[in-house]
Amino acid sequence: MNRYTIRGATTVESNTYEEIKTKTIELLKDVLEKNKLEIDDIESIIFTCTEDIDAVYPAKFAREIGFTDASLLCMQEMKVANSLNYCIRILIFLKNNVKLKDVCHIYLHNAGNLRKDID
Repeated sequence: MNRYTIRGATTVESNTYEEIKTKTIELLKDVLEKNKLEIDDIESIIFTCTEDIDAVYPAKFAREIGFTDASLLCMQEMKVANSLNYCIRILIFLKNNVKLKDVCHIYLHNAGNLRKDID
């Protein structure tokens, strides 16, 4: 069986608990909705944050909205000169066997600049 992944990212305006919470939940809900997935379809999620985000782990909010069985991991994104600041990225591993052509990657707010090839 093939396993597929969904990529996504968002940006926050400031390194605050509330801002990270709001934008993380928005991103995760968008991924579920646009890919017609249930929380139980998710095997694991890797979160990365740029070094300017350290107020709270984004995975905390995945747990709060029901991702209780998925494995979650937070890491710091590699620092690259002139890269996007205040960015949270996700890599979601799916349990179900969806068609790769049906996967909808989600890039919100300033993170849309990371993937100009998708809308």
